[in-house]
Amino acid sequence: MFRTVCRLMPLIPNLRISPIIRVYAPQYGSAKDPINMLGFVAGGLLRGEHPQVDIDVVLAAPAAEKPFLLDVRTPEEFASGHIPGAVNIPVDDLRSRLGELPRDRKIAAYCQVGQRGYLATRILMQKGFSAFNIGGGYKTFKLFQPL
Repeated sequence: MFRTVCRLMPLIPNLRISPIIRVYAPQYGSAKDPINMLGFVAGGLLRGEHPQVDIDVVLAAPAAEKPFLLDVRTPEEFASGHIPGAVNIPVDDLRSRLGELPRDRKIAAYCQVGQRGYLATRILMQKGFSAFNIGGGYKTFKLFQPL
């Protein structure tokens, strides 16, 4: 079923994921079953609850359209490597440091693989910022960089 849903999603522009979520039955699978997780993630993306963009789109953006890069990893992770031009504000400190962020630019949040970037994007959107998560985080960025 997972593969079928993945194949059908691009073909059906107004696919409603919520009916898929309702197929959950404890006797047949857990709440974190891959089918349920697919429904949660795809539903959120389709509803715009957690916008996401690929790193190649961010890197290829013209200078005037480049987003503010926000690295929400720990200072130690940031020091070991980061996307050039990024500013480090750990996700745990984000709510207390919102004043350091621009309100006139889009903010591209990222972490190591995506979870903290997702949380940061949700926090920023709830506070009125235009924000999105860089899918795959820093690990995906490293795949695009020459050795």
